Amino acid sequence: MTEVRSTPTQRVAPEEPPPSDPVAAAWTDYLAAARQLDGVRRGAATAAGEQARSVQAAREELTVVRARLAAQQSRLRERGVPTMALVPSPPEVTVAARSMAAGPAAVLTALRTAREYADAADGVLDARGWVAVVGVWRASRPEGWPDRLRNLLVYGPVAVLGPLLQVVLVLTGSGARIALAVLLGLVLPAVAFAVGWVGVGRFFRPGPDGRLDRTPRFGVLVCGVPAALCTAGILVAVLTG
Repeated sequence: MTEVRSTPTQRVAPEEPPPSDPVAAAWTDYLAAARQLDGVRRGAATAAGEQARSVQAAREELTVVRARLAAQQSRLRERGVPTMALVPSPPEVTVAARSMAAGPAAVLTALRTAREYADAADGVLDARGWVAVVGVWRASRPEGWPDRLRNLLVYGPVAVLGPLLQVVLVLTGSGARIALAVLLGLVLPAVAFAVGWVGVGRFFRPGPDGRLDRTPRFGVLVCGVPAALCTAGILVAVLTG
């Protein structure tokens, strides 16, 4: 019998990875650290720029708010408001300080809010100023004057407007405008009387008996005479010219 000899199997040793280059690895780490450092530097520069802009804007806003508050304090002192009432109380100062503790951006926001409050306060002061003016006017109205003299303050001005318009039309020249001026002399007295009638009721209060004498006959006379005289003068000038 033939003996079969088995050949031993040869094992192949695994390939070892090539040794790493320490210089290349160090260079890669250096580039990664440089990129990270550059990102941090850019972020810090951006944050510093934004903070600087916020600080500048807050300074400008503070200047405006201070000027507005100084003007309002002067107006309030003139109206008799005590100085102590114009100074913020300690709790108000504490709340304002807390709202601005987050940095320049928070300070800028708080100053802009203060400016909005100042605008609203100016609106209130202006409105009260007009109310005071109206009150002075009402207090000084000639309620004790005779009815005709009092109503003349309303009928007179509106009666003069019509003749003035007629004169302007005549002086501007053409025949059509002169005809319009004559026509207005017939219409405007009625308009002036209606406006004066409404104005008397608007500007003057009724008497103790609850009635207001608008003196209609006197009003018709005041509104009609100037227009009639002006119209007659225009017609005479046209006929003789």
